[in-house]
Amino acid sequence: MRADSSLGQGMDAALVVAVFLGVGFGLDRWAGTTPWMTIGCFALATIGLFYTWKSRYSARMDELQAQRVDDATRHRQATGSERMIEP
Repeated sequence: MRADSSLGQGMDAALVVAVFLGVGFGLDRWAGTTPWMTIGCFALATIGLFYTWKSRYSARMDELQAQRVDDATRHRQATGSERMIEP
């Protein structure tokens, strides 16, 4: 099982959102701007989470694409085939 499992990512997301909501709530109470800081902190947390998920996904897909090309190259060399498999 991979170190960045879905359960870990879910817990990470829940904690990040909870912390940012808490900070936003605290700032709202301090500044008297309820609910604007809470909404802003929530938006900031979700944007950050989606950016993190997208970058992890892109890195994993790049890794899998490189592995696929490497496997195809090794197979081609092992069989002596000259046919090129386009990535």
